Amino acid sequence: MKTVGFIVMLILGSLLLSESSWATRAYVTDSFEITLRTGPSSQNKVIAMPASGEAVEILNTQDDWSNVRLLGRQGGAVEGWVLSRYLISRLPWEIQARTFKDENTRIKEKLEQIERDQKDSTSREQELAGELKKNVDALKKLKEEYDSLKRGAANYLKLKKDYDAAVTKLETSEKTAQSLTKENERLRYSQRNKWFATGALVLLVGLIIGLVLGRKEKKRKSLYY
Repeated sequence: MKTVGFIVMLILGSLLLSESSWATRAYVTDSFEITLRTGPSSQNKVIAMPASGEAVEILNTQDDWSNVRLLGRQGGAVEGWVLSRYLISRLPWEIQARTFKDENTRIKEKLEQIERDQKDSTSREQELAGELKKNVDALKKLKEEYDSLKRGAANYLKLKKDYDAAVTKLETSEKTAQSLTKENERLRYSQRNKWFATGALVLLVGLIIGLVLGRKEKKRKSLYY
């Protein structure tokens, strides 16, 4: 008896292990609500009403029935039996449509964001183009001012050179004029001295002649008297 019981337990354990490893994912069929019962018969008690698209895990099958575990239920896992014909391996069309709709909404939002970013980028590009044009115009103006200053500087250097030459020439002329003035003064002074000496000599000669004539006149008068 113990041996028989051990064999039965071993077989049951093997079946449980095989059922666990055989478990697959399935979904309640499209637009439908089915009954989850305590056993593989319509006479068994209904314990839940899985809705269309609800995910279940198939644990075992028996005739037209499947032993399933409801996934994502609050309050813990719920297991029971449902008719196999109400289970499908693909996502229900409603869920796929909802998924596609959500994905389409996300893509649309992403496209709108891309369009906004593109508009912002275009606006920024236009701003940068405007700033670039302003900078180019400012650079052109600065270059023109630089060229004008460069030409002005060249003219200034030429004028300064001419001015320095004129100043040097003027200083030379002034020195020459001063030298000539001093020479003229020296000559006038020398001429005055000459005239003064000549006048003094003439006066001296006149005095001498006067004295001589005076003496002769006295001698002549003395002869008469």
